[in-house]
Amino acid sequence: MLDRNPPRARPQRTPHSAPDGPLLTPQSGEPRFLDQVANACRVKHLSYRTEQSYVAWVKRFILFHNKRHPREMGPSEVRAFLTHLAVNRKVAASTQNQALNAIVFMYREVIRRDPGEFGEFEPAKRPKRLPTVLTRDEVQRVLTHLSGTYGLMARLLYGSGMRLMECVRLRIKDVDLAAGTITVRSGKGDKDRVTILPDSLRGPLHEHIERLRGLHAQDREQNLPGVELPYAFAVTSPNAGVSWPWQWVFAARSPSRDPRSGIVRRNHVLEDGLQRAMKKAVELAKLSKRASCHTLRHSFATHLLEAGTDIRTVQELLGHSDVSTTQIYTHVMSKPGLGVRSPLDMA
Repeated sequence: MLDRNPPRARPQRTPHSAPDGPLLTPQSGEPRFLDQVANACRVKHLSYRTEQSYVAWVKRFILFHNKRHPREMGPSEVRAFLTHLAVNRKVAASTQNQALNAIVFMYREVIRRDPGEFGEFEPAKRPKRLPTVLTRDEVQRVLTHLSGTYGLMARLLYGSGMRLMECVRLRIKDVDLAAGTITVRSGKGDKDRVTILPDSLRGPLHEHIERLRGLHAQDREQNLPGVELPYAFAVTSPNAGVSWPWQWVFAARSPSRDPRSGIVRRNHVLEDGLQRAMKKAVELAKLSKRASCHTLRHSFATHLLEAGTDIRTVQELLGHSDVSTTQIYTHVMSKPGLGVRSPLDMA
């Protein structure tokens, strides 16, 4: 069995170190350009991950054009960069689209200029791939090699269909042990939803949460700042961060410095710890498939459909905006096509 104690939060690096040169040198007391992009992300309440991604893409766009300032560039330069990503770097369509979103955001929110029509550029190919799904037996083989906190998190991913970061950012107040539900806050698309809490995890999750009370009491004795709060709620209820309901279900062992505010507080565990544990568990289970934490979500949806659960219910549990997204799992069910028999078996 693997040791599943959550790791210490790693030191945070500055995500948007600007390239040298007059391009990003502040003028008349303004922040450096990449800092302006980061500040715009925070004004729009974008996640820290999105902020890091947008700043990185804007930096790559500037460097691709030899550090010319974006104010001096327009649609032709954007097209050239996006085409370069598709043709030379051979990035996925989602990656190219992310770069486009970052550049559009930069022009609209920082430069305050409509980026205009970009015209034709080489789009990255979007392959049609089916999700990897584990059988019930394969899921159990993997979970056998996961214990402790990471084992509990992995079982929640499979048992509730949550995404990795939704699980990592889960708070005490959003777990209803009595009703057997989990409320996912600000999921993909900044949407809330309710999903199921497996009966088999009520006891282990209750014990885990009770152990956190000692950690919370320790933080209060040390007068540690409260946990991070969402958006403007931190302004209207600044003391809520020290209250028990707002604490992280999967809190880090030690306080760490918040990469945005610089405040030393207790954050949630880092997602890469669970990702490494999952990778190791898949190796120990000797699976012939490539599987990740997200594979548990795919397996959750597929196994529900195989059991006869209505596809609209699965759609709601997963938080999909369109049922067509959920329908992809009908193609990877153990008996797709409503159990149609092969003609070879009809002889």
